[in-house]
Amino acid sequence: MVTDKSRPAGPANLPSARLPAASAAAPPARQVPASSVPDRFFSLAPLALLALATLLAMYLFPVGSALADAAGHSADLAADHGGGHGADSLHLDGASLAIWWVIPFVGMLLSIALFPLIAPHFWEHNFGKVALFWAAAFFVPAVALLGGALSFYSLVHTVVAEYIPFIILLLALFAIAGGIRVKGSLSGTPAMNLAFLVIGSVLASVMGTTGASMLLIRPYIAASAHRRYRVHTIVFFIFLVSNIGGSLTPLGDPPLFLGFLKGVTFFWTTTHIWVQTVCMEIALLAIHYVVDSYLYKKEGSPTVPATEKIGLEGSINFLLLAAVVGLVLLSGLWHSQGQLVVWKDITYLFSDITRDAGLLILTFLTVFITPKATREGNNFTWGPIKEVAKIFFGIFITMIPAIAILRAGVEGELASLISLVSTATGDPVNMAYFFLTGALSSFLDNAPTYLVFFNTAAGSATDAAAFMMNQIPQTLAAISCGAVFMGANSYIGNAPNFLVRSIAEERGVKMPSFFGYLLWSVGILGPLFIVLAFVFF
Repeated sequence: MVTDKSRPAGPANLPSARLPAASAAAPPARQVPASSVPDRFFSLAPLALLALATLLAMYLFPVGSALADAAGHSADLAADHGGGHGADSLHLDGASLAIWWVIPFVGMLLSIALFPLIAPHFWEHNFGKVALFWAAAFFVPAVALLGGALSFYSLVHTVVAEYIPFIILLLALFAIAGGIRVKGSLSGTPAMNLAFLVIGSVLASVMGTTGASMLLIRPYIAASAHRRYRVHTIVFFIFLVSNIGGSLTPLGDPPLFLGFLKGVTFFWTTTHIWVQTVCMEIALLAIHYVVDSYLYKKEGSPTVPATEKIGLEGSINFLLLAAVVGLVLLSGLWHSQGQLVVWKDITYLFSDITRDAGLLILTFLTVFITPKATREGNNFTWGPIKEVAKIFFGIFITMIPAIAILRAGVEGELASLISLVSTATGDPVNMAYFFLTGALSSFLDNAPTYLVFFNTAAGSATDAAAFMMNQIPQTLAAISCGAVFMGANSYIGNAPNFLVRSIAEERGVKMPSFFGYLLWSVGILGPLFIVLAFVFF
């Protein structure tokens, strides 16, 4: 069991044991000058070696040349990717890409995992540059080997259609939720922590996992600020509030929202996977309560004197949160014919423009109307969202070839994996759908991963959603559960995971490393997923 020992040992039940969040944070190794030559050399050396390995692998092994065939089969590819304009369309053909194209993505993941451990000072000041480096490690060879037109098309499409909407939504939720402060003397007892997790799990399906996480994480951390062991509380928060709790409606998590846009009825997941969701939640809540109770008693059952009445500040922001949910739902229900052509067949629908513009207006409003003292009481800073924006830019760009190969299905380098989801007679293997969707969603974007397996299961059905809901509902349930539940497996499995980790670190909780968190998820979630699969799939 990994525990949080960032606070000194001592009589934790004394009032003085409750330190302000800023003073509670473990001081980073700032004694090393930023310009230290050895530090920079040994930190940059792995990047240089990995970059050289990337370039050598891409030149020495068959990488495919998608550009030569792009114009010829662009119409077919456009049908697979949701539209296009004939020969003006350029889409990255995953079937022609070798597996070596995923090296920059793997390098990005290893940087997130290893640099905070081997070079924390360098990572703290240069994570944005590292993300940009790995984005370039994909883009530069792509221009050289696949051609400038196709490479720029892939970059622009990813930024416009995926990254910008992603970061605008996160920014709005982060800013608005940061303006709501639960004031008063909260005491992070096992019972109170359990109540937070239950409420958060319910809210996750109403306002989304990101909205619920950003709303509750700060008071949740503040309630246990006087405690010595806190890491487990944040890990289970990520499991339940940031992921599994969002399984019951399309508003809960992006994969389910995409299913809704494909034709899956709004309450289908509510009625078809509520048993799996409740079973997972009850099991995790029980495990958390047992662990939290044990550690609470080990600390001496510390309490906080009731010096301030519990209340809310910035409650006007609840209206803004409701507006965010409304804008997201509107963008899915409003089938706009108007669009802004960005480049070639890359378009920005008026419904999406309305949503993103509205979210930015709401972000401005919350900054304008929320008293400064409220945000200061929350210890609110823009640091976590800046970190997420920079790191996920690198993830989104380096993920381009990985998603393309996955979308190629049995014609791509991952054909051996895709073939596992069907029997020789073509019948779906639901357990394989659950684990493969989940495993890939743990590290890739779970929304396109959901769509890949959704389309694979639907096959040539005229109405894919109707076929899935009526003919193979257990397969749709397996895909839905895998995409949402297993987003909890890693820090990058779902967007709020990384935000929660960043906010917790900023508030003085020494969170596990990337691999350390994987030990938590594999050790706790792994057995539960296996039991769930055998019982339901």
